[in-house]
Amino acid sequence: MDAHQISTGNAVGIFQSGVVLQGDCVDVMRRIPSGSIDFAFTDPPYITRYRSRDGKSVINDDNGRWLEPAFTQVYRALKPDSFCVSFYGWNKADLFLSAWRRAGFHIAGHIVFRKKYASSVRFLRYQHEQAFLLAKGHPQPPAQAPSDVIDFPYTGNRLHPTQKPIEAIAPLIEAFCKPSGTVLDPFCGSGSTLVAARQLGRRYIGIELDESHYLTALRRLHEAENARAAA
Repeated sequence: MDAHQISTGNAVGIFQSGVVLQGDCVDVMRRIPSGSIDFAFTDPPYITRYRSRDGKSVINDDNGRWLEPAFTQVYRALKPDSFCVSFYGWNKADLFLSAWRRAGFHIAGHIVFRKKYASSVRFLRYQHEQAFLLAKGHPQPPAQAPSDVIDFPYTGNRLHPTQKPIEAIAPLIEAFCKPSGTVLDPFCGSGSTLVAARQLGRRYIGIELDESHYLTALRRLHEAENARAAA
């Protein structure tokens, strides 16, 4: 099964395929077998009450109640000696670091995504995003270590208020997920992680709470599959 709408109640048994699910990620991840995921890559809410220039917001960006439960499930689902890359809000870094460590992760690296544009200007021109490389256990270094500074092309946020570019995600999936491995994104938004995983021949599990973004992710995956078939 690949990029089809299925209910979370029918999720058991299909997690080895590429799939995107709508629902609360903590509830959905409880159905993922422990130690079955090769790599997690995600862009959770930053807990900053973000609002885009056109007034759009992100679900659960006004509270951190979901943070530790979600990453506890991510940690459980990951295979021993594996990685998770997670974006975070820099001014809430203490909350993220505390939750990740309580979930069981240790910090293996830090990644800066370099923008050629300023997403906002106040005391500084904000021209980067950031993520931590989190480790479960003691994973081996990748065969080709990616840079900890990665270019971040402008998406225009056309599909999601905080849309991430596929080009910035792909090098990390390629480095930290084995070919044919499974990538988990519990906050998959418009599906950028899932499209990148598909393009690289990795399986994927995406979870999204917002119905409109879930439908966008389904559409993008369908379009990616059509483009691949036509090539």
